[in-house]
Amino acid sequence: MIKRLISAIPNSITCCNLLSGALACIASFHQTEPDLLWGLNGLQLAWLLIAAATVFDFCDGMAARALHAYSAVGKELDSLADLVSFGLAPGMMMFNLLDTHGAPAWAPYLCLFIPVIGAIRLARFNIDTRQTVSFIGLPIPSNAIFWIGYTAWLTGTSSPLNPDGVIAGWPLWLTVALVIGIALMMVSPLPMFSLKFKSMKPKVNAMRYFIIGAAMGLVSIFGVQGLALAIVLYILLSVIEWLRAS
Repeated sequence: MIKRLISAIPNSITCCNLLSGALACIASFHQTEPDLLWGLNGLQLAWLLIAAATVFDFCDGMAARALHAYSAVGKELDSLADLVSFGLAPGMMMFNLLDTHGAPAWAPYLCLFIPVIGAIRLARFNIDTRQTVSFIGLPIPSNAIFWIGYTAWLTGTSSPLNPDGVIAGWPLWLTVALVIGIALMMVSPLPMFSLKFKSMKPKVNAMRYFIIGAAMGLVSIFGVQGLALAIVLYILLSVIEWLRAS
């Protein structure tokens, strides 16, 4: 009985990831409502819930390793939870943001490209034995983090570069290009280093420490918007590393 309870801990954490993602989807439909919860509007609450899902996604794997509680069900459940939290939730954030700010009728539906490509990425990941210590293509949690930052840029939340918070100030073609481009990055052949630590040795994790430090610096300067810049930096560093290795 105790062994069964212990083996259920990682899957329970994964379910918290899934629940956070589902709640983020709901919150995204109320993003213009002020003080929805804890003084946050719906969009900000969706950010917080996706961030919580990211923490749960990190913790379920750590718990599985610590408790030696790996299972085929856990692996599939993790992918299903990630699709909701890091594919559907950011897609719904973008859908509702464009829909409520007067974008052309077709534009919000383009954002469904994000969860569709996310599903393809996760399906490939589950059967690809090459992605055990590194990634091929943009990890789906990084995709979600980018969209948190980008929606913050669009709404001008605490941005020193966009203090008026007018979404109309951003050309639609840029958003369309990013929706397609970032989504396709998830299924691109670009090798990308994993941000998960297998040990704490500085020499082995130099690039990980650098990107985490840079992300903290970008967020301290730009606020939530800095998350989008951190993911762009992550992609650029991966491209540079790939070119060096070629």
